[in-house]
Amino acid sequence: MRLRFICGLMAVIGPVLPLSAQSRGGDGFLFAPPHATLSIRGGFARPSASSDVFSFVTERLTVNRGDFAGVSLASDLAIRVHSRVDVLLGTGLSTRVTRSEDRDFVDTDNLPIEQRTTFRRIPITAGLKLHLRPEGRTVSKLAWVPSKLSPYVAAGGGMMYYLFKQDGDFVDYQTRDVFSTTLRSSDVSAMAFGSVGTTYSLTTHVGLNAELRYEHARGALSSDFRDFSPIDLSGVGLTAGFLFRF
Repeated sequence: MRLRFICGLMAVIGPVLPLSAQSRGGDGFLFAPPHATLSIRGGFARPSASSDVFSFVTERLTVNRGDFAGVSLASDLAIRVHSRVDVLLGTGLSTRVTRSEDRDFVDTDNLPIEQRTTFRRIPITAGLKLHLRPEGRTVSKLAWVPSKLSPYVAAGGGMMYYLFKQDGDFVDYQTRDVFSTTLRSSDVSAMAFGSVGTTYSLTTHVGLNAELRYEHARGALSSDFRDFSPIDLSGVGLTAGFLFRF
């Protein structure tokens, strides 16, 4: 009786097990197209640094515009709304700390007049992501296979927090006096972005993701920099990392 029961149970369960495995995602396919993807990337960001506050800093201090380029981190959550369209929610961080000296003056001991400049940007964005070719293909009612290469474009807007801070010793160019201080400005500004990228599938759930993004924004400066026009927060970034499908 026990043997007959076990044999009967296996006869019922046996055909169900492969279907269950497929529903979780088998070797080379998923049960259905992913509902969302999460991309985590790191790379390099280069600010445009084209406003007059940057011109003043690079003229007076031993800093070049390229010295504001630095490490960049980015993360995007893409929620599928169409076979080729995702709603995109993202954030990131780019920051650089640069040490410098006054180009023209030294202190009374003939030592350099040194300072440090911190420039940090944190965007929070929403937009749309358009896949230029299908992310994958359905081969049956129970199988979805991701494409090896999936290029895309994206665009949107949001808000950007920035911090521009200088601390150290400075020269009063009217009196020639040297003084120590910290100059700081931070604000939140509207922004827009556009990007191109691609994903290379490693497995059904994981891929390599690379993206080139341009961000456009300008922010108000605090009273420490009251004689300057709004600071340029625009720039381009190149990041690469992993994409996870859910």
